[in-house]
This record gives sequence, structure tokens and C-alpha cells, in this order.
Amino acid sequence: MKTTQEVESGSQRKFSADVLQIDTEQVIAQITAAIRAQILGELKRRGAVVAVSGGIDSGVVAALCARALGPDRVHAVLMPEVDSDPVSVRLGTLLCDSLGVRHCVEDIGPMLQAMGCYRRRDDFIRQVVPEYGPGYRSKLVIADPRQGEGYGLSSLVVLGPDGSVRKVRLSLVPYLGIVAATNMKQRTRKQLEYYYADCLHYAVAGTPNRLEYDQGFFVKNGDGSADLKPIAHLYKSQVYQLAAALGVPSEIQERTPSTDTFSLAQSQEEFFFALPYAQMDLCLYALNHSVPAAEAAPVLGLTPQEIERVYWSIEQKRRTTHYQQAAPLVVETIAEIRH
Repeated sequence: MKTTQEVESGSQRKFSADVLQIDTEQVIAQITAAIRAQILGELKRRGAVVAVSGGIDSGVVAALCARALGPDRVHAVLMPEVDSDPVSVRLGTLLCDSLGVRHCVEDIGPMLQAMGCYRRRDDFIRQVVPEYGPGYRSKLVIADPRQGEGYGLSSLVVLGPDGSVRKVRLSLVPYLGIVAATNMKQRTRKQLEYYYADCLHYAVAGTPNRLEYDQGFFVKNGDGSADLKPIAHLYKSQVYQLAAALGVPSEIQERTPSTDTFSLAQSQEEFFFALPYAQMDLCLYALNHSVPAAEAAPVLGLTPQEIERVYWSIEQKRRTTHYQQAAPLVVETIAEIRH
């Protein structure tokens, strides 16, 4: 088993399906030491606030913080809204109880309603589906780059009250409007995380894994905002390895990764990644280590042409989501401020 640094060093002589296997106890020790040093030392905060979604990433971050700081220095916030899967709160509560960390539930539905989140979203949906209203549900899906459809082409899937399903290709204006309204959810959650962090003099621990962090799969000043990001260097496959080692409840480990953002159930691959996380992890690793498509293809069960298209999609997302990672621009550097 390897540490994350050894995995990233490229010391593997041949690309294989187990290239992302790590020494979990060593990685846990490395991360928990970093959490203590960052929160108690560099940030000079007393503990950590974690937004717990009932998913694998937030579960692992909460478990790492509890191990690093002690359960009494971790505060979890569960923030469901109108479109949330009810199982999310149940699993989030299960996690907190298993870790012994205190938690609270903040229903952000009324806040989003007051800001017009749902109304604004539905107004944009009605630009392409005029009859959309009560009883309808929807989600966004992205084109599959393996099929040569190109990156950035999104469609709206609508389920009507009568059970009928429509899939409509979105033009830029309704797409941007739907996304802008939906992003209110992540930004509202972050407001509450920092409310509790300010009250407790805690730091906010972010939950993105490497796949999400690299590809910009987060909302700027929403779930992309945090004081520390303990698993941003870990591929999602490695996060699952840590979950098992940390004793994250099996029901969370077995849950299919979901955005839990739209009113229709939506997997992360159909919304953003196009491939299941295990394949995306290996593609990202292969691209990062200059593994030729012909060598990666048999390991992933794809053709070299499909691998090349996924490589292209990864590079495209890096370019187009660079804005997500960028710090605010200034006209002149201010020497007295350390960045």
C-alpha cells in the first residue's frame, strides 16, 4: 500500500486498476496531523464546522476532523431543502451519531423560497418547457464526451405529473439561468456554515475530493469556499478507502454519489463527469501521468478513442472552470498582505 505522495510520484511501473490503492492508516495519520496543525495552529481556531450531506466525502471529512480534534470540537450542519432526498438527513444523522459529534438541522427551503430560488429556476425552465409547474420534476444532464458529442452541451430532463419524460437541449440563456438559481442552494449553505464557525470560533472544513477540485465541480463562494480542504488531494476512489478504514457507516459507503440538488434523482456522472467516479479517477490519473490512451483503454474497458475524448474533456473542464479556483483580482499587489 502506498501513501498519496507515492501514488502521485509515478513510481508504479505499469498503469493498472489498482494504481490508486493507498496505505489508509498512513494517509489518515498524515491528514489528521495536517488538520490539527492548520486549525489549531495556522488558523488559530478551536474546532471544525462540516456540512454533512449524507454522502461519502462529507462523511470522511467529518470523521477525519473528529479523529484529529476530538468529537467535541466538531460541529456538523445538515441543510436539506425542498428538492433534497429525505435519506440525506437520515444518513447525515446516522454519521454524526456514529462519530459522537454534535449536529443541527437547518432547513434552508424557506430561505431559498424567500430569495426566489425555485421561482427563478422554474421561470428559466418554462423558456423551454412552457407547461412546467406544480407536479413537474427536472434535472440537468451533460453530453457524453465518449460519443463525440462535445463538452458543454447540456439538456433538461423533465418528468411530468402523468409520468411522461422529455429531454430538451438547452441553449445558453436558460442553461445559465437554471444553474444560477440552483447555485443559490450551495451559497446559502455556506452562509450557515460560516455562521456556526463564527459563533464557535471554528474553521470551515470543505469536502471536495481531487476529482471535484481538479475539474471545478463546485460553486464559487458556495461549496467551493472553505478554510481548509482535507481531502482535495485524494481521488474519490481513495476517499472510499478512507471511509472503510474510518468506519463510516456502510449505508453511506454504499450510497450512489449524487448531486442531491435537483428535484429528479441525478448522478454526478450524468450531470458533470460523464463516467462513473472510478473510471474518471483512473482517467484523471492516467492523464496526469502521461499514460497513452492505448495503454489506459484496456484497464478502463474503453476504446483508445473514448479515452482520448475523456482526456480532452478533462482538459476542457480545467480551462473553462479556472474561474472557479481564481482568487479576486487586484490592480496592484499589496505587499503587506500575505496570499
